[in-house]
Amino acid sequence: MAPQRRGPARAPEGRSASDRRRASSTKKDRLPREARRTWLKTVALGVGIALVILLLWSSLGTDDGVAEVLARRGEVLEGRFIEVPCSEDYDDHRRFEGCTPRKCGRGVTDMVITREEAERIRSIAEKGLSLGGSDGGASILDLHSGALSVGKHFVNLYRYFGDKIQNIFSEEDFQLYRDVRRKVQLTIAEAFGINVSLLYLTKPTFFSRINSTEARTAHDEYWHAHVDKVTYGSFDYTSLLYLSDYLEDFGGGRFVFMEEGFNKTVEPRAGDPAFVEYQLFIHWT
Repeated sequence: MAPQRRGPARAPEGRSASDRRRASSTKKDRLPREARRTWLKTVALGVGIALVILLLWSSLGTDDGVAEVLARRGEVLEGRFIEVPCSEDYDDHRRFEGCTPRKCGRGVTDMVITREEAERIRSIAEKGLSLGGSDGGASILDLHSGALSVGKHFVNLYRYFGDKIQNIFSEEDFQLYRDVRRKVQLTIAEAFGINVSLLYLTKPTFFSRINSTEARTAHDEYWHAHVDKVTYGSFDYTSLLYLSDYLEDFGGGRFVFMEEGFNKTVEPRAGDPAFVEYQLFIHWT
């Protein structure tokens, strides 16, 4: 018998053309619904991850049993002073009556300079550092000695640029710097109960700019624990004036006082004694 040619399978009787269209439409709708479910799962996972990151980020500003926040960025402090026992290391250094600390401690205040003054003096740092800058993450500018980070080295900007410096810094810039230095001096004298006329500026005193660039030299490794009195000897007081805001201008970079058992951190805000963090270090003896 010759093979019979068969046509397409017939639909079961009783199913109309509209039924067949609905069945086909149901199959076609199934894929978009599955895609939507997959998309919703992805969104839910993304929201969950974002929430975890937010909680972890928020925890940076909370007490965790290891680090206690001494000053939060959202606070405006008229003055907070934490007295600590003086180190026995002072016995190995020459004492100067009326200047050497009679008490030791850490102070934080937002009342040293105004926000406008912080912005103006930061612009001085930016102008100077625009002439050079470290290849690593930390650059300095010392208006007293002229030291400026350039690549992996330092140059004396007054010798290197000569008369061009007059086009970079104005007399108003230097006067503002002197005014801010004086305000810091008065703040330290009041906090430690000493005669301001017996407090003298010492070196180094410099602007610092820190970013996330990988360190190229030992000078870029700003994160090591240290004691200024041990490192330099001539320092009795160290002041650190922040010119940028934590979590707005930079992340990380909190200032840490290391203590046995737990540390105390400061969340910087402009005007406090940056990812770019600007600071002004002023040292006294």
